[in-house]
Amino acid sequence: MDRAKITYEQLLSENEELRLQLEEANDTVEAIRTGQVDALIVNNGEGHQIYTLKTADQTYRVFIEKMNEGAVTINHEGIILYSNTRFAMMVNLPLEKTIGLQFNLFIPEIFREAFDRLISNAWNEDCKEEIELISSAERLVPCLLSCNTLELDEGTALSLILTDLTVLKDAEKQLKIKNLQLAAAHMVTEKLNNQLEDTVKERTNELFLSREHFKFLANNIPQMTWTNLPNGEIDYFNQQWYAYTGLGTDESKGLGWQKAIHPDDLALTLQRYQLAIKTGTALEMENRYKRGGDGVYRWHLNRAVPLKNEMGAIVFWVGTATDIEDQKKEMEKRDEFIGIASHELKTPLTSLKGYLQLMGTYQKEELPHRITQYIEKANKALNKLQSLINDLLDVSKIQAGKLEYAFSTVNISELIRVCIENAVHIYPDNIFINEDGSEYLVNGNPERLEQVLMNLINNAVKYSHGNKKVIIKTTRHEHRVRVSVIDFGIGLSTDQKQRIFERFYRVEDKKHLTSGLGMGLYISTDIIHNHRGQIGVESELGKGAVFYFELPLIEQKGES
Repeated sequence: MDRAKITYEQLLSENEELRLQLEEANDTVEAIRTGQVDALIVNNGEGHQIYTLKTADQTYRVFIEKMNEGAVTINHEGIILYSNTRFAMMVNLPLEKTIGLQFNLFIPEIFREAFDRLISNAWNEDCKEEIELISSAERLVPCLLSCNTLELDEGTALSLILTDLTVLKDAEKQLKIKNLQLAAAHMVTEKLNNQLEDTVKERTNELFLSREHFKFLANNIPQMTWTNLPNGEIDYFNQQWYAYTGLGTDESKGLGWQKAIHPDDLALTLQRYQLAIKTGTALEMENRYKRGGDGVYRWHLNRAVPLKNEMGAIVFWVGTATDIEDQKKEMEKRDEFIGIASHELKTPLTSLKGYLQLMGTYQKEELPHRITQYIEKANKALNKLQSLINDLLDVSKIQAGKLEYAFSTVNISELIRVCIENAVHIYPDNIFINEDGSEYLVNGNPERLEQVLMNLINNAVKYSHGNKKVIIKTTRHEHRVRVSVIDFGIGLSTDQKQRIFERFYRVEDKKHLTSGLGMGLYISTDIIHNHRGQIGVESELGKGAVFYFELPLIEQKGES
């Protein structure tokens, strides 16, 4: 029929017929799905044929419908006679559209040959195989296809059960990726482990060589050397120790090394030794060791330094004892010479000072101005010389233990005022600021304490050329008073701070010449220690310095 001649009424009639057929098909599928019918009529091209399930009942159909797997029944031509809802969802089609279709329409081309072979075998025996389905969304769905035959009234059919493997395949894929990642990580770990083993071997070898190197050096130096564990236990002595002390390895273990210390030095040695271990600070002190060969005690300088790791924890200590007996004897001779020379110089110095005073007070006739200037300069030089001689005498007395102290109550505020008045007179170009906090009273020798404070002020002026300001400040620290002299001069390096209180040590100022013998702070240290006090310095190079001393306070009534 010519489509152009079709009337509007004919189109309406055809459309109504198609609608009825669709409703009939939907009703049929729904009836089959819900178990309301036991048979199915299919047109196979040669006429209509009826299909029925031998054991069909409603319970079986409900079970098939509720399955998580897709369920399909096909005839010998591969036409879908029955499909459950799950299969329709897998191929993304409405249920009613799956029935009557060729099943192989849902098989990708690459799986067609394997599928045909599987179906051919399935008519003879039950079998299964993995395939992929094509959904209407052009998405491949991996499945496990299980086949077995069914006997229908009209003949044999194939029952196909399709288990969706998407989740399993995704899991396998992720597992494969994880396995690959694990294998890669294992390779990296194995590589790192091999590198670590090589590093350990290398470091072990380096440590062995380093240890042997240390032993070689330690056994070939003249000093006695030892190492301590962090807790203070000595775990190594060099050969010089055994040769000098005459002690064996077993005798030196534990506290056996104390046998070599002079009895008079043992208590102080243990005290300083234990303090160093507790605080982790370097040890430096002098004591006497007994020589095993003849039993003679000789003076040694002990130094022990902690070796720390990156975290600041002590790994071990290295200690040395250097024989300074000869140096001590030479020092005693020098001290003796200084004492004799100082006393010998003091007599002519006194006479010279007297003659200068006579010249300065000569009144019979007026002295020329130039002569007066010469006398004034001579007096200044004489005062400096007398100060140096007094320092030498003090050092000699300190070494002999004869530096005298007559103690009385000293008002620190009054002491500071007197010293500042002297300083203003001696150094008129400088500015002295008194930051005294209170009327502090201490038990001490006023002349010696004035000597200490004036020494600190003199040093502040001597090493401050740009900034002329000097601050004298008092503060209370629990039951002590601290007197600080603050300058804004050249400051001190770390090494200089460690040595500044040594005898004869002087800080060299390259820009300006400085005078003195380097004994002022040494004498001041002895004076403060004899007052049961402490002396110290806080400074940075180029940022000035704060020299201070602390003395015990005399507690006033009502204070605690």
